[in-house]
Amino acid sequence: MACNSCSTGKDGQPKGCKNNGTCGTDSCNKLTVFDWLSNMSLPSGEKPFNWVEVRYKNGRKEYYKNTENLTLSIGDIVATQAQSGHDVGMVTLTGELVRVQMKRKNISTSDDGALKIYRKASQKDIDIWSAARDKEESMKVKARQFAIDLKLQMKISDIEFQGDASKATFYYTAEERVDFRELIKVFAREFRIRIEMKQVGFRQEASRLGGIGSCGRELCCSTWLTDFRSVSTSAARYQQLSLNPLKLAGQCGKLKCCLNYELDTYLDALKDFPKTDIKLQTEKGTAVCQKTDIFKGHMWYAYEGEWMNWHKITTAQANEIIELNKKKKTVASLEEYVSDLIEDTKAEFENVVGQDSLTRFDNPKRHKKRKNNRNRNNNRNKNRRKKSQNSKNAPK
Repeated sequence: MACNSCSTGKDGQPKGCKNNGTCGTDSCNKLTVFDWLSNMSLPSGEKPFNWVEVRYKNGRKEYYKNTENLTLSIGDIVATQAQSGHDVGMVTLTGELVRVQMKRKNISTSDDGALKIYRKASQKDIDIWSAARDKEESMKVKARQFAIDLKLQMKISDIEFQGDASKATFYYTAEERVDFRELIKVFAREFRIRIEMKQVGFRQEASRLGGIGSCGRELCCSTWLTDFRSVSTSAARYQQLSLNPLKLAGQCGKLKCCLNYELDTYLDALKDFPKTDIKLQTEKGTAVCQKTDIFKGHMWYAYEGEWMNWHKITTAQANEIIELNKKKKTVASLEEYVSDLIEDTKAEFENVVGQDSLTRFDNPKRHKKRKNNRNRNNNRNKNRRKKSQNSKNAPK
């Protein structure tokens, strides 16, 4: 949902709003909420909700109380309260939708411990904030090298400066607990600022950094997904996916979150399927399940000792045989059920482009016709010559 400033220029290059990642209308950022109540007026006597949503680097959002009754709109740069000093962020949502978002995230609207908005950011605040943001990339390179020199099993994924450039938060990931006390001393001595270390999970790291998934689209965690549920290999087994770590792992190195999207549908479909470890008892022999097709509701069984010959039956037929086996009854064989599933495999192709030929756009091979015409003309000329010679040589 881009704004008009993101259109293409005269030279074919994208124009953009020139805000270097902080869209002026906040329509190009991840996890953006569209304010569909912005054009509606409040009922008479109702006061507007005095809380606003402020976004910081990489989609981090906080909620602040507008105690000064400032006139704020989406895209305004504001100076907000911090533990010490102030921070600078962008207003991303105002009005009644902020109440809904706070309720969804279980954030209390009481005045106890409520963070406040100081003022709209001045040009000096914005200059200090921009200068601090420009230092983050070079600092991250040095910080990673310091961690390697100290042989710490951790990865510093991102650095975020506070708006007044008095503090920097280092986000890192690690498999185990890391003693980084010596690292903090090195950081404080090198960078001359207050340091805060914050550990994040691998999924949270991917959501902060963003990227492109194997599907060709932006990562779900960096665009709309906020609830990071655990994903297990059983989700892949239920969907009959190959347990290949290279294909099932996402950018974060963990199992893809999208494995849970259709899991409920698969579980509902599998309720009609018998367990694959149940064997079918027939007079011909014992049949073992080899394969299932969830979409079509088919199962393939093979007799013990005849593993190469598979017999396809429906789930209803498999359940019927299992019920008979429970009653100590057996069927003659699976072939009598398979005969009911014989399908006509003859493909019927239709002319999807109407009555036109598929080769109607091919260039006609005229050179062959030209050669044939030349041969005909040559033969005619030869015949004429022979007739004229014969007429001359004939006796008078």
